[in-house]
This record gives sequence, C-alpha cells and structure tokens, in this order.
Amino acid sequence: MPDHPPHSHVVALAYDGLCTFEFGCTYEIFGLPRPELDRPWYRFHVCAAEPGPLRAAGGLVFEAPYDLGLIERADTVVVPGWRAADAPVPRPLLEALRRVPERGGRLVSICSGVFVLAAAGVLDGRRATTHWRYAELLARSYPDIRVDADVLYVDEGSVLTSAGSAAGLDLCLHIVRRDHGAAVANAVARRLVLAPHRDGGQQQFVAAPLAREAGNGRLAALLDWLPAHLDEPLAVADLAGRAGMSLRAFQRRFRQTLGTTPGEWLIRQRVARARELAETTQLPVERIAAEAGFGSAETLRHHFRRLVGTTPGRYRRSFAGTAKGAP
Repeated sequence: MPDHPPHSHVVALAYDGLCTFEFGCTYEIFGLPRPELDRPWYRFHVCAAEPGPLRAAGGLVFEAPYDLGLIERADTVVVPGWRAADAPVPRPLLEALRRVPERGGRLVSICSGVFVLAAAGVLDGRRATTHWRYAELLARSYPDIRVDADVLYVDEGSVLTSAGSAAGLDLCLHIVRRDHGAAVANAVARRLVLAPHRDGGQQQFVAAPLAREAGNGRLAALLDWLPAHLDEPLAVADLAGRAGMSLRAFQRRFRQTLGTTPGEWLIRQRVARARELAETTQLPVERIAAEAGFGSAETLRHHFRRLVGTTPGRYRRSFAGTAKGAP
C-alpha cells in the first residue's frame, strides 16, 4: 500500500454558527472512508476556532475534538463558511492560518469562508471568489484581492476559494482531482451522484434553469446529446439546427440559459474531454485532438493553454500514474 500523498492531512475548521452544509461537503469528500479505492485516503480531523460548546446552523450544539494547535500539523485547512461576512475573526485563528502556506500547506475556503482568509491577509495580491451575493462586499473590504464573482472556484496553488455552497463540492472534487487524478475524482463523484467535473471557470449564476419544457426543452435535449458527439465537426449553426431554432434565437437562448456563447461553451466541453483523455489514456496528442473534436493538435494546444494554463503534454505528465488503482 503506498504512503499517504502530500497534503493528505485535512483539517476542517469548526466555529460558533457553523455552516452545516459547507462543513458536510468537506467531510463527505475528505472524511468519508473510501474502501473501494486501492490507495490511502485523506486523514480528516476537525478543530475548533474557539472554546465550545459550539452552535451550528439548524440548532445543533457540538464540541470539536481539537483546538487550533492542530492547524500547525495540517497539510490542508478548510474554512467551511463563516458565521457572517462582516463578523470579526479571532486573532489566534488568523495567526494560525497565516503560517499554513508559509510552510507549504494549503488553505481552502467555501462560500463566506473567504472572509476569514481575507482577514488573515493570505489573499492579498491573489485572485479569489465567493458567493455572488458577497463579491461586492469582499472587493470593497479588501481592495488588494482580485475578486472574480463569475466563477465556481479559483485555484491559486496554496490558496483555493469557492463560490456559494454547492460550488464547495466542485472545489473539493477539484482538489481530489489534483491530488489523485481524474479517475479517482470521477469515482468519488459517482459515489456522491455528482457530475464528475465542472470547470472552475463556469459562471456561478444561471439566469434561467434548464427546464424540459417549451423552447428550453429542445436546448436541454441538445445538451444531453452533445457530450457523446464532441468528436464530430459541429458548428454553432449545426447546434441551432439540431435544437430546431434559428441561429439568432439559439444564440440568444443559449446565453440567457448558460451565461456564455454556444461556441465558447462547446470549446470548454472539448477541453474538458481532452483533459480526461490526457489523464486516463496514453493516446497521442493528435488522437486526443480528434477525439475531443478539435481537428488538429495545434488547435487543441491553443485552447488547452488558454483555458488550463499549460500544454496537454505537461498536463499529462503532472498527472502521470495518479489514476492507478481507481475503479
């Protein structure tokens, strides 16, 4: 059995007024045993930001088993929300958090937990996100942070932040993907009955839901059909025709529903497919480009670098061997 990988000791912060959903997301990903995976999983502990007993949303009262001293031994510290965006943060907690990235650890926030990291000063000069309701307050209160309100999560290496509650699951799965590779992250997502990967650059707020009725039903059916046909030479006009709409009406409806253009959405889906193939197969880049619908390796490399920040080859090398043993 291999040793625990780097960043495998995860500590979740508990506090008076704990956001139970965000905390549950953290435990579900990092704390729940994974006997189906042939690898050591994360070691998960909970530490209290202040003396107990502590109250949680929903009327629960509890005591955390460890104090802030545990943060000194943690590889990854998760702040699952905060009791209020403008609530003060205890100084001992701020001091403990500042030391985590200095010694090579990771800090993670979900939703309003970003205000704790901001108060600690670890986000100064960095890009970060939070729930769209809090983004303006975060930017106004901490002008040294580059606040991006239009994404699900931001990975700045040693500091990672997510948007509203459910985006915390996306960020946690992204961390599993970073640590263990796509196959393991997909296995965890299947157990949780979740989509295996939502790109962090996806917009937080969708103006209209994908209802399977009236005009939206045709668009929803198209989005169900498309993943299995990404290798086909599809143009936006082809998608509009399949949805039974004029090109102009299709583009308008698509942007209203998904918050982006059909062309950009299609490119992101193809890059996501290319990432999966790079991580889980030994296909050459030219074959990956064809399977993902890019047509040429040069086109794949252009969009891959634009959206992922590196080349397919370097991306594959960074994940080499991480999927071994995954179901």
